[in-house]
Amino acid sequence: MEPATAAGKSPDPMPSPPPEVPSPVVNSSSPAASPAPPGAREVAAVMEAVERDAAAIAESYASLFTSLRVALSNVTSTSAENMECLGDVVGRLQESALEASSKGNKYINSCLRLNEELRDLESLAMQLKILRKNIDSLDLAVSQLLRLP
Repeated sequence: MEPATAAGKSPDPMPSPPPEVPSPVVNSSSPAASPAPPGAREVAAVMEAVERDAAAIAESYASLFTSLRVALSNVTSTSAENMECLGDVVGRLQESALEASSKGNKYINSCLRLNEELRDLESLAMQLKILRKNIDSLDLAVSQLLRLP
């Protein structure tokens, strides 16, 4: 580590390449087998390529987040509209159910009154049956009296 970095100071924008340290050669028969360290221009070119790729990736992420924000906004507004519509439907359904319940209660009350009135008419119907029998008997008696020659 360099002394400037260890002291907390920022390193130069283009750090100089590290000093060449002779590496131990495993195979002494081929001295050119170890690759030469990259030059400052190659490192700068690679850094520029990495910076371009990083900028392209950042732009792609920004575009993705913008697209997601728009999609989320659309979904949220659609959901809000759907919830409002659902609230209207539920309110109308509740009104219809209350109206149907009210009409059903009126119908049941009308049936109960009719039933009470029919109970009163049952005794009247029995009286009419008895009266009808009496009239039939009287008619038969009158018919028999008129046939006597």
